[in-house]
Amino acid sequence: MITQIKGRLVEKNPTYVVVDCNGLGYLLNISLNTYGSLPEDENVKLYTHLSIREDAHTLYGFIDKVEREVFKLLISVSGVGPSIARTMLSSMSAEDVQQAIASENVKLIQSVKGIGAKTAQRVIIDLKEKILKTFDIDEVSVTESNTNKEEALSALEVLGFARKQSDKVITNILKESPSATVEELIKKALKNL
Repeated sequence: MITQIKGRLVEKNPTYVVVDCNGLGYLLNISLNTYGSLPEDENVKLYTHLSIREDAHTLYGFIDKVEREVFKLLISVSGVGPSIARTMLSSMSAEDVQQAIASENVKLIQSVKGIGAKTAQRVIIDLKEKILKTFDIDEVSVTESNTNKEEALSALEVLGFARKQSDKVITNILKESPSATVEELIKKALKNL
């Protein structure tokens, strides 16, 4: 198993890179997050995962071990192949994927191209415990932010605002300040609605 590659970056593309390692060029499929984090100089070190199928041996490259571990967890779920896992890691950071799974955010996972409602639920059911253990995410903090969001949404509904629109606004606020209290969420949401 090839676990990492260190060498000279010969070709850089949003979906793949070619790394020259002592005269041997390795093509590594990468996520957009890895692409955005690649160093400017030619020397790179990427952590890898070799996917072996009947018709292809495909090498995937990751900027750090966390992204690789999340990728491995995702492909362990029935119905999630390497390309869907890579798409997920391209549309969200590894940390966002972990948070989405830990907080059981089906909608966010389902927003990834190629993932339906059943697959999103399967990802959560199969991986929640592993994510909480492996990455030591505090379930209390995840639940607390969800509770704050729900309370703020309920309050805004009582005030006459549409839930769908309020949800978008509050989600954006939580991206900027994840530890916002219910009062802060409502005040900021009212300015943006």
